[in-house]
Amino acid sequence: MNRPAPAGRAPFDAAAVRFGPDGLVPAIVQDEADGRVLMLAWMDAEALTATLATGEVHFHSRSRGRLWRKGETSGHILRLVGLALDCDADALLVTARPAGPTCHRGTRSCFDEAGAPAAGQGFAWLEALWSTIEERARHRPAGSYTASLLNRGVDAIARKVTEEAVEVLMAARDDAGAAVGERPATRTALAGEAADLLYHTLVLLAERNLPPALVIETLRARHAGQPARRTNRSDGDESSGLSPDDDRS
Repeated sequence: MNRPAPAGRAPFDAAAVRFGPDGLVPAIVQDEADGRVLMLAWMDAEALTATLATGEVHFHSRSRGRLWRKGETSGHILRLVGLALDCDADALLVTARPAGPTCHRGTRSCFDEAGAPAAGQGFAWLEALWSTIEERARHRPAGSYTASLLNRGVDAIARKVTEEAVEVLMAARDDAGAAVGERPATRTALAGEAADLLYHTLVLLAERNLPPALVIETLRARHAGQPARRTNRSDGDESSGLSPDDDRS
């Protein structure tokens, strides 16, 4: 039985799995949201078949000697997103969407220390958004809002970024002054405006052919206390960047 693999991988071929002499293959589970490794367990042919058939991740329990549906007791199941084999076809990478903490200790990952947060922020989904923006930039399909922005050039997109930044400011001030009963609505509005700002900023980066990886590299350097890179402005002045003592983290 075949099933779609994670984005960027070939379709999964269950018949290609090389089980060990004990009939098992190691299965590494990662979170679809950000690639975080959640756990390591073992699958046999029965567990792999059940996983593909139900869309919920199953393993072979070596201690109980039987099929084990992850979360069958706790309810913290793993919803299958994709499967991939390593280069030797003797290890599985399971991409999943967890319904709660993966570890029995209540932590998000079995590799977390006790008491670690049970959930991440899901930043890795921005990779999917960036891929869509890149695709729109390459092909400029008719009817695409992103393509229409890109066609209008840097000035139009930069104006949108400025407009959205102002709207984020206004939404934040509304939220700060809201009564307790109004807070759910103002927080939803703030999240929406922040989403608009982030999206339009990514479109601006695409128009300038500037990979977000460079932005992340800059944030990492600042967080580590390293001097920020300086770039010349058009008038000859240098951007101040961020000094090693300025920690925005």
